[in-house]
Parts: sequence; structure tokens; C-alpha cells
Amino acid sequence: MLLGAGSDAEDVVQEAFVKGYRSISRYRGESSFRSWLLAIVANETRNLYRSRNRRDALVLRAAAANPGSEIAEDAAVGTVLAAERRTKLVQALRLLPVKDREVIVCRFFLDLSEDETVAMLGWPRGTVKSRTSRALTKLRNLLDREEVRHG
Repeated sequence: MLLGAGSDAEDVVQEAFVKGYRSISRYRGESSFRSWLLAIVANETRNLYRSRNRRDALVLRAAAANPGSEIAEDAAVGTVLAAERRTKLVQALRLLPVKDREVIVCRFFLDLSEDETVAMLGWPRGTVKSRTSRALTKLRNLLDREEVRHG
């Protein structure tokens, strides 16, 4: 989801806020505003993944067209490995409970500070700290298990 936005995270968040602002009239209050906005951010992140996957496919096709190029080989290998890591991270993140996912997204994908995360989620600071720590441990364990399984 927001996972793996990396250096594009600011653009993803900015685009999500613009879309949220433009569609605020469609917010019905059926869920919390936070959940509604995070869903928009998640959609923007998925859009980013799709465009990255298209770009990655182009790099791989270019490498196949000119296989002797050292640059093409490096780019192709790097592209494949980065895409695999992003996919594994997204899959592991989806296995986390919602609140763990929310805090990871805020802190690491949206790159919010602890104070901003407290404000965004409406949780006490201690809860943000402890949930972040526990969620990261769960995420690491999921990724380690995946690595052992496919290692």
C-alpha cells in the first residue's frame, strides 16, 4: 500500500491531500476522517506502484533489447530486486493488524514525525511509541519468515 513510496512519499501524500480536498464533499462520515484520508493515500500509493511497475517493465525490455550493455544489466537487476523487495514489504504489511499498519504507514511511508503521528491518529504519544515498536517487530518477523521460506 503506502509501502515503498520511498523518495516519492511526499508526492504521494501531497497528491492524496489534493484529492481528499477535492472530494471532501463525498466524505459521508461512515468511517473516521483519518481512515477515509488514509484510504486515499493508499490508493495513491497503489497508483505509484503501478507506474513503477510499468517503468520497471520498460527498463527490463530495454535491457533485453541491448543485453551487452553493462548499464542495462545493472539497471535490470536493480529494478527486479527493488520490485521484489517492495512486493514482499507490501504483502507483509497487509498481514499486520489495522492499527499496526496505520502507525507504520504514518511513521515510515508518510514520514510523519512522532508528533504528527499522534495528531493524525489521535493516540497518546506512549501508544504511538509502543505500537510503532511492536509493529516493526511484527513486520520484521513476517519478512524474516518470508526470507527463510524463499531464501
